Amino acid sequence: MRSLRIISSSVWDAVRNFREFLDCGSPLPLFHRTSGGAKAAEGCRSPRRRRAIHSLLIATASALSLPASILSAATFTENFSANPAANAWQIFGTNNLFTWDSANQNLRVTWDSSKPNNYFHRPLGTILTPDDDFSLSFDLTFEDYAIGVNPAKPGTFEAAIGFLNLDQATKTNFFRGAGTSSLGPLNIVEFDFFPAFDTFNPTIAQTIVGTNHSSLNWLYNHDKLLEMTPGETFIVTMNYSSATRTLTTTITNNGTQCGDPQTLILTAVIDFRVTTLSISSYSDAIQPLPAGSILAHGSVDNLILVTPPSPVENISGGFIGASWRVQFISRTNWLYTLEQSDNLTTWTNVSLATMGNGAILTLSDTTPPAAKSFYRVRANRL
Repeated sequence: MRSLRIISSSVWDAVRNFREFLDCGSPLPLFHRTSGGAKAAEGCRSPRRRRAIHSLLIATASALSLPASILSAATFTENFSANPAANAWQIFGTNNLFTWDSANQNLRVTWDSSKPNNYFHRPLGTILTPDDDFSLSFDLTFEDYAIGVNPAKPGTFEAAIGFLNLDQATKTNFFRGAGTSSLGPLNIVEFDFFPAFDTFNPTIAQTIVGTNHSSLNWLYNHDKLLEMTPGETFIVTMNYSSATRTLTTTITNNGTQCGDPQTLILTAVIDFRVTTLSISSYSDAIQPLPAGSILAHGSVDNLILVTPPSPVENISGGFIGASWRVQFISRTNWLYTLEQSDNLTTWTNVSLATMGNGAILTLSDTTPPAAKSFYRVRANRL
């Protein structure tokens, strides 16, 4: 979820505070109007607070227009030259599995399946579905890895990087190894590496899991039987094309492509909704036999993420006559509703739900209250 925190009517103050919002991740729109003018509401709340799975919240500011270049984030890069916490990255779980290495300017990662699910994650600012084009590339270097570290789980287990739905992935009944059971994962699109096990070769895989627990909503490709040799850096590139509903993953090492590209073609029944970029250390609890476990150490660097633009861009709001009106550039496949509140707790729809058109969209409250009022735009992904 995304909201815009405005403290003054100055555009530069708005820009600064919008960037502060990206750091704190607050879902609350913190600008309101009163008869005495603009006032600031309470500050940033817990960055882990989340709301509905399939919607984003965008706040509006009175008589203020922000350039689209500020509100859209179609391309995101991270080279870890600065503390990633200042770039909206957060940790869910055990803090000591993810460490910023300021000297080497990368992220040190431990994949430890003996622990509960842990994520080093960043919000996408949108909701990706099979109808979107997107891509992700990153450098991955393992220092070491060992499987079967739990004698009761002697098989292999994965080290994962990709996309998930954070609301679901942080639930206590989300177990990556549980497959299509009711305790298995939903809404993931990810790269996986499984070290060699017994007679099984090391495996590089790509996995997509849809929105419900069914074998029809699981899709994976694990025929790339290649080692990711510790000490060597591999560049992983994942490209998803909505036109062909195909995920293609390529891997290079020292400028040479490692084997053929992997492809996954989504069937018509698969639908996913992912909201978060994540480096994921999954728990090895709840697995069918033969169960596996992993302890791996390595580093991740040079992430490049390309997504569609934000569902709301170039937003402005203010009074037109007696009505409060907000305008913004919308996107197709999204449904927009203007909401109003006098306390930031109870929200009321004050416009009809309106389909995005890929152009400027206008939503209005034709009977705004006379006293102070807060407004936000709810963007629901179809």
